Amino acid sequence: MMMYDKKLYNDAIALLKQLIATPSFSKEENDTAEILMRFFEERGVEHARVGNNIYAKNKTYDPAKPSVLLNSHHDTVKPNKGYTMDPFTPAEKDGKLFGLGSNDAGGCLVSLIATFLHFYNIPDAKHNVVFAASAEEEISGVNGIELVLPYLGHIDYGIVGEPTKLEMAVAERGLMVIDCTAQGKAGHAARNEGENALYKALEDINWIRNKKFDKVSELLGESRLTVTVIETENKQHNVVPSQCKFVIDVRVNELYTFEEILADLKANLKSDFKPRTTRMKSTSIPLDHILVKAGMQLGKGYYGSPTTSDKALMPFPTLKMGPGDSARSHTADEFIYLSEIEEGIGTYIQLVEQIL
Repeated sequence: MMMYDKKLYNDAIALLKQLIATPSFSKEENDTAEILMRFFEERGVEHARVGNNIYAKNKTYDPAKPSVLLNSHHDTVKPNKGYTMDPFTPAEKDGKLFGLGSNDAGGCLVSLIATFLHFYNIPDAKHNVVFAASAEEEISGVNGIELVLPYLGHIDYGIVGEPTKLEMAVAERGLMVIDCTAQGKAGHAARNEGENALYKALEDINWIRNKKFDKVSELLGESRLTVTVIETENKQHNVVPSQCKFVIDVRVNELYTFEEILADLKANLKSDFKPRTTRMKSTSIPLDHILVKAGMQLGKGYYGSPTTSDKALMPFPTLKMGPGDSARSHTADEFIYLSEIEEGIGTYIQLVEQIL
């Protein structure tokens, strides 16, 4: 699907190999930020840096025109212990490019950079094209996309590059993590003393386990509460624990707000609880939005994504879409097909062409 200058593809692959070879764990993206800066500088593209975020605007940028944002991230998770290959050695084999961050989300990132370069010098376009490579996406950090957004000018809508097999993720679950503490009273287990905080926690956990939400989304299905961690401060077998802590992973569809979820918990849990953050809200883009309609024109399907991304932190409509497969993200011996990147660049270019 090569309907663009082949140099864009070749440069994208070369850049991705550099990024793979350079560790860029969340909050430690300085070196890949330098690589991206150098890449733009060598091509005469004006760019800037905020923290470890890199951004650029098309050469004929006009603040009076609407703007579309092309965004993906350059941080990665740490490699898991199942790797049989060096995660920082980019290796081509059987049409695949292996390496940490190749699929999540290096392939998307370099495809969007190629797309941005394709439109960088375009004259008389109806829209501005703005690019941002964000940091800290994997940890939803405050020094990621939220830090750079104020520098991008007014953005009307955006494309967030994440591996979706180039299908359109038009909705995304919200994520909220809640820390809970059940309070009891210490005592000696042999004498049946105290108030067992662990038992109190289990009562709340049982309620959480059986909780069903009435409003089911056509795109995202049910909202869910899942207890994922439980612990007591007590390490002695004969002491009744006075305190028990547990963590709830909350995945919310677009039909519920975090405030509604918290009110429900307050009415039903005996444990104290506090959300770590309420920033990662559920999002959706209307099916009649110009970006979605452009994707449909290309024959792309749409779905609701169970995973979260920087899309949740953007105060404008966004379409999550990109080459690669989410099922490969964070797996050992991560890879992306080279053909996926080739198709990704072509698809992004066609998508943006329809709105320019």
